[in-house]
Amino acid sequence: MIKYESVHKKLLADPQVVKEYEEHKAEFEIARSLIKARIAARISQTDVAQKMHTSQSQVARLESGMHFPSLQTLHRYAHAVNRKISFEVKP
Repeated sequence: MIKYESVHKKLLADPQVVKEYEEHKAEFEIARSLIKARIAARISQTDVAQKMHTSQSQVARLESGMHFPSLQTLHRYAHAVNRKISFEVKP
């Protein structure tokens, strides 16, 4: 299995990838947090989908980092993986 950190480091060696990543950093960080929470809970995307009353493909989209989910959706996801949401506003 390829580790996220090694792929992440390799991709960020490309200046174009860095530019795109910075423009969508919040979405990618949310997606990474969702995936880490699900893995820590030791449940599948299908399990999360069932608990959220949605489809596995919708959970995959949430974890893709390609869009910014609503606060309500994040709350439902967190509840499905037995986690809480916290936010921080940084300077």
